[in-house]
Amino acid sequence: MERPGRIRARPIMVQGTSSHAGKSIIAAALCRIFSLKGLKVAPFKAQNMALNAFVTRRGGEIGRAQAFQAEAAGCEPTVDMNPVLLKPTADSLAQVIVQGKLYGVMSAKEYSLFKKEVRRYVLESYTRLASGYDVIVIEGAGSPSEINLRQYDIANMGMAEMAGSPVVLVGDIDRGGVFASFVGTMELLTGPERERVKGFIVNKFRGDVDLLEPGLVFLTERTGVPVLGVMPYMEDMNLPDEDGVSLDGIGPEKNPEVCELRIAVVKLPRISNFTDFDPLRLEPGVSVDFTAEPGGLEGADMAIIPGSKNTIADLDWLKKRGFTEALEGLVKTGRMVAGICGGFQMMGGVIKDPHGVESGMKETKGLGLLEATTVLEEDKKTFQVTAELKGMVGVSVRGYEIHMGNTGTCQRPFAIVSERNTEPVCVEDGYVSEDGKLWGTYIHGVFDNDLFRQKLLNGLRREKGLPARVSARGYASSKEKAISRLAEVVSSALDMDKVYDIIGL
Repeated sequence: MERPGRIRARPIMVQGTSSHAGKSIIAAALCRIFSLKGLKVAPFKAQNMALNAFVTRRGGEIGRAQAFQAEAAGCEPTVDMNPVLLKPTADSLAQVIVQGKLYGVMSAKEYSLFKKEVRRYVLESYTRLASGYDVIVIEGAGSPSEINLRQYDIANMGMAEMAGSPVVLVGDIDRGGVFASFVGTMELLTGPERERVKGFIVNKFRGDVDLLEPGLVFLTERTGVPVLGVMPYMEDMNLPDEDGVSLDGIGPEKNPEVCELRIAVVKLPRISNFTDFDPLRLEPGVSVDFTAEPGGLEGADMAIIPGSKNTIADLDWLKKRGFTEALEGLVKTGRMVAGICGGFQMMGGVIKDPHGVESGMKETKGLGLLEATTVLEEDKKTFQVTAELKGMVGVSVRGYEIHMGNTGTCQRPFAIVSERNTEPVCVEDGYVSEDGKLWGTYIHGVFDNDLFRQKLLNGLRREKGLPARVSARGYASSKEKAISRLAEVVSSALDMDKVYDIIGL
């Protein structure tokens, strides 16, 4: 099997007994812990399936989790940190992003055949990355015990073998059956794969760790693998999630009786980049609800239609669900309605798909909240951007664009984009009504910008006769504090001496 050359970095791979076991967050914590030791650290995930994406400074698209891990490691995100990104557009189709650029749309069967070829790109990215760092923290995907996916595997043990990496296995005890998941995973691995597993991490434990001790002893006796530590269930960490699993069951985040403002985000079936709303969730006095029912918009001070991986399909879902009337009702009563990326496209009068990018429909009616036409195109646009807001004089924002279409020029653009991927431009973006109550934009991450977010929320407070607020801290500093807290919790819970021994440091 191929192995990278010119290697400087020592790898460690974090795999899970299942999806959503906590691999991404633990990998981020290890990035920060190693970085604090003075090591040059980078994250890596060979294959990521996620609808939360990020755009690098050079315009490449990677998983949002790897961008966050790079932030924890104190390094700049690059496409080599996530060489393959899969973005589902339907139940059996996905966009395949290779080294930051759209390679094509494939069915599951087509991608399975493509994996043999894609290993070359993965190895190329890993080699390039590992030549410039001391430690690479590799994150797995799904579970290594998915034996039907073993051939040409690049996500778990196949990647560990290519990188010559030891593996730590994470299990989610909050789901139940964690001991069975550890033992079962080990039983389904081959002999050489089992030898790579150097430790277990029990994640999301609630209760007295002493009561868990008999199980931990059994686990080591049964498998011969030590338990590196037991991670407590961490609530209110305010860290970004990788996929829509974390949205299941989300309703009001704070006690409605003490919340001044309520923001309702439509929970589209193919919602993407829902981390756009994390800064709003952190604001004092603000409740953010994700709702799949039109009734969830009732009483909201602001409704947001988020990004979507299939705008036309989600637009059809909105109409059939009855959201058109609910959104129109909010507009008539003077409430704010906004759309981000795909949500902005849906707000217009017409969406055209002449090349069949998303569906077999050449044209479909939008929600009609804006007089704008969107044409979906075959070329994908991915930019980091700087823009000046038209409706808020003197307010500049930074963010990123990820979209397949163009929306015709509106009479009142939301912003003027002045920079794309470090190059100066002058491009109109989005739409904003004269009273500022109705707006849309292609810019993801717009709420990350503290001044814009504060002015927006204080405008909503003013409408209700409430006093203005000044945020206690900016979003960036809040996130940094959360990363530091995460690193402290993980370093306290794990036997870090054993972790360093596993890496060979």
